[in-house]
Amino acid sequence: MRTRKSTAAVPKARVEAGDLAVRPGEDPWTPEEVEEARGELEGEATRLRAEIAQAERALAGLMRDSGDGAGDDQADTGAKNITREHELALASAAHETLTQTEHALERLDAGAYGLCENCGQAIGKARMQAFPRATLCVECKQRQERRH
Repeated sequence: MRTRKSTAAVPKARVEAGDLAVRPGEDPWTPEEVEEARGELEGEATRLRAEIAQAERALAGLMRDSGDGAGDDQADTGAKNITREHELALASAAHETLTQTEHALERLDAGAYGLCENCGQAIGKARMQAFPRATLCVECKQRQERRH
């Protein structure tokens, strides 16, 4: 049985900006652009963690306040259910976006940022700057959307 070594204590080597993928004709990533992307992703992760914590507190409050529903009419019960479902949907979306954001940071640290996870070609610097969590080039994303 193989065990995985924890990499938490191992400092991550920063990838050189010029080593990140770009499409033909695009200028290489500059250190400032890489740090801007990293800062945006880290800021988004911090914001999402706070949003998730808030949603979890709201859900805990809704669960605590719902009690057994004694004395509630159908409209009250329905409104509470809708509010609870809405909070769950918000928390779920925030969790998904946080997962994507953390994945983008891992790819940035590994030097794979800007490479399509499907075909391995460069996604494009402009696309990465517009949507820093992108994992597919435009062509692969379009193929994926046509299948669904």
